[in-house]
Amino acid sequence: MRSKPIPGSTGEVLTCLPSPYEAHKATGLLYLPRFIAKCRYVKKNGSLPASYAKNYKRGLDRFLSMHLGVDPVQVEAAVHSALDDADLDQKLLSFFPKDVRASIWNRELVQKGMTAEGQKFLLEALTAMGCADRADQIKSVPDLIDFDEGRIE
Repeated sequence: MRSKPIPGSTGEVLTCLPSPYEAHKATGLLYLPRFIAKCRYVKKNGSLPASYAKNYKRGLDRFLSMHLGVDPVQVEAAVHSALDDADLDQKLLSFFPKDVRASIWNRELVQKGMTAEGQKFLLEALTAMGCADRADQIKSVPDLIDFDEGRIE
């Protein structure tokens, strides 16, 4: 039987966040719905749990923002001021570039962690989770996120 993460090994786990593999309907960008969900969580709760706060507007949030040529604070502000999903899409599209180059970002995202150093990082993370045996299956950072949050059995 394949191992599962040791409960609490990565801190609090939010299963309410979407998979990094979920695409944003208006742009086609993978991961953007997750960043939006984290912004909404912060608006509703004041902050994210420590296990998520350390990478909020950093990590993949920042990589996506850099790809778009925007500041992650702009995305957060748009989310916090939006009246609904349609209003949010309008706000985001007003400062995102006309061509968000979704295919380029999506390819980069799904390959995050596939370098030699990235594989070392993933193995270290999986080992800390008590799941080093899963290294043959968890091949990228988005995979690790989905595994930690229970979307990969």
